Amino acid sequence: MKSKSLQNIEDKMNGLDESSLRYHILDSAKNFKLSWIELGRSLYAVWRDKMYKSWGYSEFDTYTAKEIGIKKPTAMKLLKSYYFIEKEEPQLLKNDSSSSQDVAAIPNYEAVDVLRMAKEKKGLGEDDYERIKKEVFQGGRDFREVKKDLTALIRQRDESSPADAWEKKRLAAIKRCLGTLKSLKEEIKVSKILSAKIIDEIASLITKIEEQID
Repeated sequence: MKSKSLQNIEDKMNGLDESSLRYHILDSAKNFKLSWIELGRSLYAVWRDKMYKSWGYSEFDTYTAKEIGIKKPTAMKLLKSYYFIEKEEPQLLKNDSSSSQDVAAIPNYEAVDVLRMAKEKKGLGEDDYERIKKEVFQGGRDFREVKKDLTALIRQRDESSPADAWEKKRLAAIKRCLGTLKSLKEEIKVSKILSAKIIDEIASLITKIEEQID
């Protein structure tokens, strides 16, 4: 027995031109696990060109949720993972993904999304990134394990640089203090419980603190 989501997709496919992009996306969604790259490629085009509007949807996430049964977080992961593959591993997009062997060689989109996040982490060196990349593309590891390794690497880098870790904590504490001072200044100003001179002094203190983090 077909799931309600799958039946809904097939119902929407009925009557559509089989050569159209809209039909192609619905067909890709049916085979989500085997063709996420193709689905990501198509969704990226729809998102970029706002094609969903011509299909009667005001928002991209409304289109993905109602037409192909994919929630916004998953849809955005697909977009970002596909774009990452296009940018970093374009040779994968040239392969014919129709065979089971080719499909098995394609990493899970969630693992690719973890790799994308690793690429964006400034604290990770090139060797760290290559290690994660090897796990994703050659090791075929589950994305949860890859994400766990990435988290451990980030923690290790933070611990190996106590000065950087302390600086981050210092800035975070200063920003919290600034937020408190600004709220206090506005409350005093509105309620008029203290003099204008004190408000000016608080404003001056806020300026001096802000200069410390510029």
